Formats: sequence, structure tokens, C-alpha cells
Amino acid sequence: MIAFDDVSRIFTVGDQQVAALRNINLNLAAGEYVSIMGPSGSGKSTLLNLIGLLDRPSAGVYRLDGLDVTTLDDKQQAQVRREKIGFVFQFFHLVPRLTAAMNIELPLILSGVAVAERKQRVAQLLDSYGLTERADHRPDQLSGGQRQRVAIARATVMRPAVLLADEPTGNLDQTTGKEVMHLLEQLAEQGVTLIVVTHDNQLGARAMRQLGMMDGQIVTDTRKAA
Repeated sequence: MIAFDDVSRIFTVGDQQVAALRNINLNLAAGEYVSIMGPSGSGKSTLLNLIGLLDRPSAGVYRLDGLDVTTLDDKQQAQVRREKIGFVFQFFHLVPRLTAAMNIELPLILSGVAVAERKQRVAQLLDSYGLTERADHRPDQLSGGQRQRVAIARATVMRPAVLLADEPTGNLDQTTGKEVMHLLEQLAEQGVTLIVVTHDNQLGARAMRQLGMMDGQIVTDTRKAA
């Protein structure tokens, strides 16, 4: 489903070029549960941003579902991202002035989904994530765990094939973090391709496949025994 062929990402800093990713070759099948681990500056988030079409490679080819997305213009990439990819971030990135329900509904509005369908999907997710009673609360009226559940609901309301989670438990206590991971892993069990970036080796070890990064390269690629 996700294929990188000699992908590199070079940033220009002052008069120097910095290689954030170097000649990445990677194939991820649909439905895989993958963690990406490594120290700060190893290229984890850059790789995730490329997978999520938030950034473009400096060299190489990225294919998503067989489509060479590196050849698409910004508008075309945005459409693919909206239809196929969901994002969960460490700091939630909810819209402060919108309620929980409205935050979840936002991607549906932007995609032109009919009102009745929007309301049905939002209500279903609020119920699934135990948020029905918090539907009319703004993010500053929610706990960290509730905010992350809203973020997961928003990320999945378009029913994406790929879910990208960047340090999804980094801003949560241990108990709440485990609850959030359980929700994400339930989605993986339902066939969503789940990719989690984390500094936490214990968290990363939960994935069925673990990629280790260092200096912009994938240096380890291990799988759990079936």
C-alpha cells in the first residue's frame, strides 16, 4: 500500500544542506501496524510527514495504493490526503472555539458530506469513544484523554485507510496513554494501516512491525512472530 523507492528529503539551513532522510526504501502492506522509533533528529517525523503528504521528497518516488503521489500537484495531494489518511498528534490540534462534536464533524464539512450523513457519523463516533456527554464541550473543557479521543474520532470520521499517529501518548499520563493506544489498536484490528511514531520503546514494541531510525535512515526492521 505504501512504497518508498530511494526517497530522500534535504533541507537547506543557511548555506548548508541537511539530509533529514537518505535513500529510504520501504514497503508497508495494507492493514499493517507499524511503529517508527529512534532518537530526536533521526528522521521519524519527516518520514511520517512524507507518508501523510504533508511534505514532498527531494528525490525518489512515493506510491500510495499504486499511485505515484509525488507527481501530483498540491490540490491533488490534498484530495488524496483527505480521502485516505488520518492524523493523530501529540498536542491534539483541535480547533479551540469548536465543540467536540464540531471538531469531529469538520473534515466531513470540508469534504461536502451531506448533513444527515455527517450527523450520523459524528453521533456514532461520540458514542463509540464515550464522548456523547461531552459533545457540546470545547477542548479547554475536556481532559487530555478526552481531547485525544476527539482527535482520534476526527482522524477517522472520513474512514481513512491509513492512520498516522505522532507521539499520540506523549502528552498523556500512563493510564490514559494505554487507553488511547487501545483505541488505536482496535482500529488496526479492523484493517486500518496504523503507523505510530514514538520515542517510547515499550510503546513501540506493541506494534507488529518496528522500524528503527538513525541519521535519516531505517537501520532496523523487525517483525513480531505470528
